[in-house]
Amino acid sequence: MVKKRLIPCLDVRDGRTVKGIQFEGLRDAGDPVSLAARYAQEGADELVFLDITATNQRRQPLTDLVRDVARVLDIPFTVGGGISTVADVEALLMSGADKVSINSAALARPAFISELARRFGSQCVVVAVDARLVDREWQVMTRAGTVATGWQAVHWCREAAELGAGELLLTSMSHDGTKAGFALELTRAVSEAVPVPVIASGGAGQPADFTAVFRAGGADAALAASIFHFNETALPALKQYLHAEGIAIRL
Repeated sequence: MVKKRLIPCLDVRDGRTVKGIQFEGLRDAGDPVSLAARYAQEGADELVFLDITATNQRRQPLTDLVRDVARVLDIPFTVGGGISTVADVEALLMSGADKVSINSAALARPAFISELARRFGSQCVVVAVDARLVDREWQVMTRAGTVATGWQAVHWCREAAELGAGELLLTSMSHDGTKAGFALELTRAVSEAVPVPVIASGGAGQPADFTAVFRAGGADAALAASIFHFNETALPALKQYLHAEGIAIRL
């Protein structure tokens, strides 16, 4: 049986981990290297590092910081933010990333997904999808969630998978940071529409939310930030809880 994965996320701005609500009101959450080391020690299945200002600042990701984080990890490491060329991906992989997460560049030029999949393998390509609920329809956003694309979320996720994405990182902007639970209907709809793993993101507030997203949402993995960064839920305790709930999880 394929085990479900728990993935802490480091949203990084100016070299620090930050977290807000619905992509706004960011507050400091600590040093990314220290947090990465802690999560690896606590049993995180993977780690995601997102340079959240790289795209809007039109710059490459912080490879020096990525390298520092990679040095303290012995788990799969995904890096995103500002990636728009094959050279960007090469630089991140050379800095210690195992996978890359692309978002705005994929929406601007969907063929970029296929180019990366051919060059590095689909297992290396994670397409991040930021979705906001607008008039009862999930709309895909770009540029760190600031610009509407016209894509409906399930349609874009299906397109990304067909183009070669090995995994989808699905974030509900409407739930992000609210701690009200994941977007279960959206996650289920995407999970049923694509043949690749779906990482649910946005809204984790308590252990029961993870049980719900794995069962009702059909997610393959769940990503969270606030509840881990601010010591509201410890990874080892969460894993024990999920195991007791009958969720297949690596202890």
